[in-house]
This record gives sequence, structure tokens and C-alpha cells, in this order.
Amino acid sequence: MKKAPALAVIEFRDIPAGIDATDAMLKKAPIAFIKSGTITRGRFLTLIGGSTASVEESLAEGLSRAGENVLDHLLLADVHPRVYDAVLGGRRSAGSGALAVIETDTVASNIRAAELALKGTPVELVELRLADSGLSGKGVSIYQGDLPDIEAAVGIVVDYLRQQGGEVRHTIISSPHEALARQIGGGTSFGSAALLELDGEVG
Repeated sequence: MKKAPALAVIEFRDIPAGIDATDAMLKKAPIAFIKSGTITRGRFLTLIGGSTASVEESLAEGLSRAGENVLDHLLLADVHPRVYDAVLGGRRSAGSGALAVIETDTVASNIRAAELALKGTPVELVELRLADSGLSGKGVSIYQGDLPDIEAAVGIVVDYLRQQGGEVRHTIISSPHEALARQIGGGTSFGSAALLELDGEVG
């Protein structure tokens, strides 16, 4: 799919309000792409993309329509290509280098974290999970790169999100075990994780 210049995210506290607001957003402006549906904790998530003007107009309509039922939202007028790919489910295999994990209480704040990290440092976005099964509404992103770059990316993200009053949890693993890096490269969901046979003592 061709990348849209702008991307917006709205998280709704309840499903009826989310569906109603999404309908209003679609009717308000010619959006180039949309993805929406239920996420964990009984919330509804809508992603829209298109020209900056259309996305801004549709986002404003959704916010107005849902009112207090909006949990969080985000507008990226010039979205990073890797963030755009990641919100649509794209991922990269983990390579070598340090790892960082960022966890936030909302999807929108984690997408903002990814945008800040990628535009501010040369780290790689390995995975971006948007309140899918097992996350209880949280957003999680994983980054890999040289340790100084990873540390800089985490610093940028944590400083910004805390200034905005958001909750953020993080860790940096400077030299991850090969087995962990390999498993993270395949995804962090337990249900889809492959069994990794190690050479430890078994009995």
C-alpha cells in the first residue's frame, strides 16, 4: 500500500462510540485509508491516513463526535515510513545490537514514541504492538541498534511522554542473549512464540 503523508489514531473507551465516530470520520473527508476494530479492554481503535488536510478534518470530526469517550489520540502530519508500515502490521527481524522495550498505557502514546525514536535516532523499529491480545490496552514497541543510539532513543521518548503526563515503562538490554534476540525477532506474543531448545541441564 502506498504510504499516506499523514496518519491519525483515535482510541475510544467504548465500542458503540468508536463505531459511530468512525462512521462520521469517513463521511467528513476523503480519507485514503482506514483500519478500525475492537482491541483489548473493550476499546475501539481507529487509524486513518491520507492527505494532511483530510486527516486533520476527519480527526476533528471524530473527536467532536465521541467527546468524553475518546481515551487518547494522535496526529502525525508527516509520518515516518517505518511507523506507517508498523501500524499496519509490518515488522522487522531483530538483528544485532542492544534492545529497548517501551510500554505505554495507550496505543497512541506508543506510536508517538516510535515516531520520536525513529526521527531522533538511527535505531531500528523491530515490532509495534497495538493493544492486541494479552496487552490489556497497552502499546509496546521494541527497538534495536547500537547502545548509544538506543539510550538516546529511550531518553527522547521517556522525556517527552513524561512531560505530557503519560505513563511509560522501559528497559534497555545492552547485550541480549542470542536466544532472546531470536525469539523477539519472531514476535513477543507468547501464543505465537516458537519453542527455543537451549543446551541447559534438563534432568
